[in-house]
This record gives sequence, C-alpha cells and structure tokens, in this order.
Amino acid sequence: MSTTGSVPVSLAEIARIAGVGRAAVSNWRRRHDSFPTRIGGTDVSPQFSLAEVEQWLRDNGKLDSIAGRELLWPRFEVLGSRDQSGLAIAEAAHRMRSPRARSARVTLSSEAERLAVEAARLGRNEGTRETFEFLLQRWLETHVRQLSTTPAPLATLMARIGFDVRVGGPDEGLTVLDPACGTGHLAAAAVQECASPGVRVLACERDPALAALASARLAFVADDHDVRTEIATADALRADPFAQARADVALCNPPFNERDWGYEELATDQRWTYGLPPRTEPELAWVQHLLAHLEPGGSAVVVLPPAVASRKAGRRIRGSLLRTGALRAVVALPPGSAQPHSVSLQLWILRAAPDGLGTAPPGQDALLVDATRFARTGGREAGPNWEPLQTFVLSALRTLDHSDADLPDGVVRVPLIDLLDDEVDVTPGRYTSVSTEPSGLELAAVWKEMGSTLTELVRRAERLSELEFGSNGPQTTAGVGDLVKAGALSLRAGQQPLDGAVASGQNFVPLLTVADLLADGSPSGLVAIDSAPVIAEKGDVVVAGVVRAFKAWVHEGPPTALGPQLHALRVDPAKLDAHFLAGCLRAPSNGRQAGTHASSSSRVDIRRLQVLQLPLAEQAAYAEVFRSLRDFETQLVNADGAGRKLVNDVSDLLAAGGLDV
Repeated sequence: MSTTGSVPVSLAEIARIAGVGRAAVSNWRRRHDSFPTRIGGTDVSPQFSLAEVEQWLRDNGKLDSIAGRELLWPRFEVLGSRDQSGLAIAEAAHRMRSPRARSARVTLSSEAERLAVEAARLGRNEGTRETFEFLLQRWLETHVRQLSTTPAPLATLMARIGFDVRVGGPDEGLTVLDPACGTGHLAAAAVQECASPGVRVLACERDPALAALASARLAFVADDHDVRTEIATADALRADPFAQARADVALCNPPFNERDWGYEELATDQRWTYGLPPRTEPELAWVQHLLAHLEPGGSAVVVLPPAVASRKAGRRIRGSLLRTGALRAVVALPPGSAQPHSVSLQLWILRAAPDGLGTAPPGQDALLVDATRFARTGGREAGPNWEPLQTFVLSALRTLDHSDADLPDGVVRVPLIDLLDDEVDVTPGRYTSVSTEPSGLELAAVWKEMGSTLTELVRRAERLSELEFGSNGPQTTAGVGDLVKAGALSLRAGQQPLDGAVASGQNFVPLLTVADLLADGSPSGLVAIDSAPVIAEKGDVVVAGVVRAFKAWVHEGPPTALGPQLHALRVDPAKLDAHFLAGCLRAPSNGRQAGTHASSSSRVDIRRLQVLQLPLAEQAAYAEVFRSLRDFETQLVNADGAGRKLVNDVSDLLAAGGLDV
C-alpha cells in the first residue's frame, strides 16, 4: 500500500500499527539508530512520517501479522475535515459492496476519493464489514466531542422495548422509524433485534456525513437480514421526508436543548396534537413527531434529558400525553448511559391507542421505573451495569398492561389523578422508593464489622502513639527543583488531553483530574493514549498542585493520564524511596509554604516543596511510618462513612417503628 510521507503518526499510532505496546516502540527508538527521526510534535509527544515508519517496520520484519487498515487510518485523519473523512469512509463502504459503483450523492476531494478507493480494495481483501466498522469506530472516537451517539447496549435495550410494548398489528413486514438517526446505531439495533421477516427501516438525518455513514452501516446489516432501508438527508421536524409514512416501532435519540428547531415556521403544524411545543421544549416536538408517525398500537421509545419530565413550560403537553394514554412509562437510567454522561437520562415509552387517538380508559396509570441504581462506580468501570439493567427494565415493562402484577423495588404504577397536578412531574425518583433498609441479621453483621474496624483503628492508633520524636535540631531539606537538577527524580506536569475524554475503547487509559480528587478520588473518564501528554505509571509519586486538593501519594493502579495541576514524579530508586518522598511532600505545612497565594484556589509550586535529606537506608524507616499513617487515615475515613450509613439505617428502622419493645 502506498502512503504519503507528510502524514504524521504518534508513538501510540505506531504501536497500534505494529501490534505492540507503546513501551516497545520507545525501546525500538532508543536501540535502533535507523528508526525514523521526529518530524514534528514535541519531545514528550513526537510525531513521525507514516511512510518512513511503514518502511522501517517492513524492513525490520514487524508487519507480518498486521492488518493494512491500521496503516490506512492516519491518512483519513489528515484529511482535516470531519465531513470529508466521514464521507470518504461512507464512499469506501459503498465501493466495497459494489466495486464499480460510485455514489452520486458524495462530493469528495481528490485525496479523499483516492483513500476511498484504497480502503475499498483493502476491505475486499481483509473483510468489508470489519474494515468499515474499524474506520467508522476510529472516526467516531476522533470526533467524540462533536457527535452524540447511542451506545450499543442502550440501542439494543430501546429496540427490545419497542418491539415488546407494541400491541396488535402485523407480525411481519414491520416498519421501523428513526427520524434523527445519526450514524444508525438505533436502526441497526432494531434490525438485529426484530425476529419478524420483511422489516422496513426509515431513517432521517440532517447531517450529510452522518446520513451517509448510517446508509453504509445499514447496507451491511441488510446483507444478513430480510430488510429494506431508506435513509434520507433532511431535517425531520422542518422538512419531514416521511410525512405520510406510519411505523410500527419508532426509536429516537434526538438532539437536546436546541432552541432553533423551527418554532416559528411550525407553529400551526398538524403534528402538535398534544399542544404547541414551547420554544424551550424541542424534545416535546420530537415526542409528538414520533407519535404522529405511529400505527394504531405502535410504540415509540425516545431518549430524553431528565428536565423534560418536570420543566414548567412542558406541563400542559405532559398532561395531555398522560390523559390520552400516549405516555405509558418513564425509565430513569443511570448516569453514563449516553451523552451527556454526567446526567441520568430517561427513556419515555409511548404508544398509540389501538383504535386511534382517544381518551385514556378508566383507571389508566403510568409506569415509572427508577433504574439509576444499576451503575458501576470508579474509573474504567464507571457507567451502567448493562446486563442487570436490561433485565430489570424489560421485566418491569412487561407489567405495563397487567395492573395486578407484582412490581419490584424501584417500579411504581402511578394513577393519573396523582400525576395530573400543578406540576405534572413524571420523574420516576419522585414516586419510586427502593427498599434499602437492612434486615435484623444484616444489621447485626454490619455492627460486628464496625466493631472489628474500630478495634483495628485502636490498634493502629496505639502503635502510632508509641512513636518517639527526638529533640534534634532542624533537619536539612532540599527542594523538589533541586532534586530534579541532581537527577534524584524527574518531574512531569499533567495537561489537558489533546482530544478530550471519551467513554470507551481499547487504546485508552483512565483520566484523573483535580475535580475527581475533590469528589471520590476515582478517575471520571478515559482518554486516548496518544492524547495524554503525561501518564503516571505504577510507583510514580503523584502530587496535586492546588491548595484546595493538595495531596501526594504513590500511584499503585494501572497507567493513568494526569490532567492539569497534577504532577508525576519518578524517583531514582538508588537515591530516593518513593513512599518516603510522598510522605514528605504531603505534609500540610509543606503545601502551605509552597503555595503561591493564601486562597484555597491558589497553586502549589511543586518545585518549592521540601524533602528531608536522609541516606537511603534511613528513608526506609520513615517510609514505613508514612505508610502506616496513610493506612490509618484511609481506615479512619472508611469507618466514618460506614458509621454514618449505619446510623442512617438504624434511624430509618426506628422511624418506621421497627424496634421490638
């Protein structure tokens, strides 16, 4: 495969191309004088010529088992334009399936067209679908800040709900609609989850690049299923390309909080059966758009931000949706289910009346499901625990039409009379309650564990109280800056990642920020390895250089990227003990003396932090005490949290009249 010499690649990209770790590439660079020289970047994040790297890898026999697409992707990146690279990938997919065909809808630069041709040729040799999915995933990861996609597990859950909830209608030849399809995650999931033959998929997307990629993705999916697809490039609210179509199932993850959605020109639109959506409620316009396209008994599942369930401006429309029985259920998802990841998004489950629009039958109610507890916490595992979440939500929604069914914790059936008040708030957490009070046996076990914790704390306190402190005069210290000059340690300052944090992927590391330290101390996101200028390895001393979060510790976990105001210190083990260094640095008085201002937001000058000057043998004794003191502090914090929870649990049991007297 030919490559362009001007295409730059990082060390991480070279590692992916060669199928090795980044450390191996750094080792090649040190050991081989013939390794290509840097053409750009910095000493910390150097860049090399892709052509030279490819030639060197081939000459040294390091490309034997490598797929050519790893060499191809960097050339898509240097196209620069998000749209050009996306359209080029879509065109490559089109040519993979029809070698002599060319899409008339795509206008590409000459370089983008050459890449599409090469990618198509490569795909036919290495697997068309695998090559397309590889390029698409890399494109999505590169532009993660500009795109909002539906994660595959959420798309699968929504599709299953849609098919489960619909009533009546045909068992085959179903029509599925997604009016804001993005790159086709929901539409593809619907095809894969539908067991009926002859599925027809109608999808719409106003962004031409996304629409082209969705069309390519669904074309591959259609190869394995009996499905017809039609992807339109249009704004579904302003210029609905499927105005006359009706769907059995509609799925949608619409754009959030868009003020310019067509409020003025659509004021008299016939879709607003439940009320004119206020300018500030574009999500309710999408809800009514979906309902307008449903067959009698058809279902719709839509992802919405939680504010839509309670905002004052939308209460009249929410009331109308409830009274007519169109809004059948609301599911509150754990944070991290989709972008924005910090918010507990909701699924609204809608259904058209089997005999057309009408009033709700007597005793009509809504099912509210609080699934927020199905979340993992901490670092790489943050986000939903998808398997139990899907099981819980699907089992809860199967009770939708069975008013006498038993409901699990976190699920409640709310009568209309309780919902149609002045607020019409359909937030599940307002009505649901998950039973978390421990039983008597569980409470006894917790008390026993608390007793053991307190006993251990007393032992540690006694050992620490036996420490003897001499009356020697002030000891000699050295600043971190002086130790760097002496070669006893190296200092690297964390930075904002080049491409930002993302939710998932194989070539990513946890990202730790000062905000994480002020929360629970766990990394809150992931960042691409080649976008992280500073990565703390096991054994490095990490220091937070801001007064409000000042601390220092020896890093024991996996490689972790450091954000701004965090610093990584790597010691020369022949001169310094890492635990001794961390203990000296985290002394509160040390941080105060090195602070640049008196406020809590001031910066700590890491180079001014002082370290005792002791022989290495004596450092070990200090390090052991520092570690004991740190363990005592950790156990004290854990005991405080466990004790507070224990007090709260017992208080709840007492308030509920659970005391035997």
